[in-house]
Amino acid sequence: MRDDDRIVVTGLGGVTPIGNTVDDFWRNLTRGVSGVGPITQFDPSELAVRIAAEVKEFDLENYFEKKEAGRLSRRAARFSQFSLASCQQAMSDGGLTIDDSNRWDVGSVVATGGGGVNETSAETETMVRRGVDRVNPMFIPAMIANMASCQPSITFGLNGPAVTGIAACAAGVYALYDAFHILKRGDAKVLLTGGTESAISPLAFVSLGRLGALSKSDREPTEVSRPFDKDRDGFVFGEGAAIVMLERLDSARDRGARIYAELAGVAHNADAYHLTAPEPSGEAAARCIWKAITSAGLTPEEIEYVCAHGTGTPLNDASETRAIKQVFGEYAYKLQVSSPKSMVGHLLGAAGAISALATVLTIDRGVISPTINLDTPDPECDLDYVPKVAREQRVRTAVVNGFGFGGQNAVAVFKAWED
Repeated sequence: MRDDDRIVVTGLGGVTPIGNTVDDFWRNLTRGVSGVGPITQFDPSELAVRIAAEVKEFDLENYFEKKEAGRLSRRAARFSQFSLASCQQAMSDGGLTIDDSNRWDVGSVVATGGGGVNETSAETETMVRRGVDRVNPMFIPAMIANMASCQPSITFGLNGPAVTGIAACAAGVYALYDAFHILKRGDAKVLLTGGTESAISPLAFVSLGRLGALSKSDREPTEVSRPFDKDRDGFVFGEGAAIVMLERLDSARDRGARIYAELAGVAHNADAYHLTAPEPSGEAAARCIWKAITSAGLTPEEIEYVCAHGTGTPLNDASETRAIKQVFGEYAYKLQVSSPKSMVGHLLGAAGAISALATVLTIDRGVISPTINLDTPDPECDLDYVPKVAREQRVRTAVVNGFGFGGQNAVAVFKAWED
């Protein structure tokens, strides 16, 4: 494989329910700390579901100068602010400075599921209750979904591609797919890649609650998200963002950048089955996993870890387990599989990006994060899900799964960096 065809990770950033920096996120993820708690962004007392995995104590001044932070807070919706903060962290971590020599070669590929859902709900209420003259004229430019990538493009002066994909819960992995091929084509040298979401609003909770997607468990909030557990009954809504800075190897070498891992393969396809439910057999998901592995030049038996979509819904966890078994056969029982959603909840459009961040750190630091709250394994979910406690182990190859409403499937394969 030619060096200029290889895509590597050179910077990381994240704003999550368990930490607003990469180090805080990783420390809590590997310690099994849950970010789920009572909703604080609005009064949920009239709702059936009153918990979420919220980002805590978020302040743009932790990432930007005070004046710039103030300007961005007025012009960027919360989901875009998460993207901006995560991109800033990734650029700083990767030692990337933008100037006239490289601004046309650097871009942003940041996906989302719903864009400014919060702002849409709040501004509608403002218009109804206070009148049309009180509607924020910046509402539309702030809430439209493409601002997930356009706000970083404008703020940091990135004249390369600015791409926002909308792929529901698979969006974060779709962003990896898009960025991978943009870089392969040579249309950019560096791409800030990931997903962002902030949709914790009464409207979203009522809809998802009535749909039956959210857990209605009366357990302690930190114990509600239960991927692969027999008693799981739905996911916990979360918010946040994660960015992995992807770079062509020749560019990374020219800059002398530190390399965390290699993005070696990607794939996507569709269930073509249902608006919200995964296809029960897992056939399309299995084909997607297999295609991503083979595109990376690997065989299934060379994969050591799967960062599962693992939502904690009865249908997803069972169908994902079936898909893994179809791809790996008996070797599936030697794999280690875990779900970050047990701690951060389901971040919808940012879910796959959070999984990618966790997976790159797993490869880099030699620790597999656990699936917490796995007290009673479901007989249908009988793999090694790294229950409750993190596992110190070198991981050289890993799969990241992302499956979304509408049947969109996306998978990425990361490898330990080998020159």
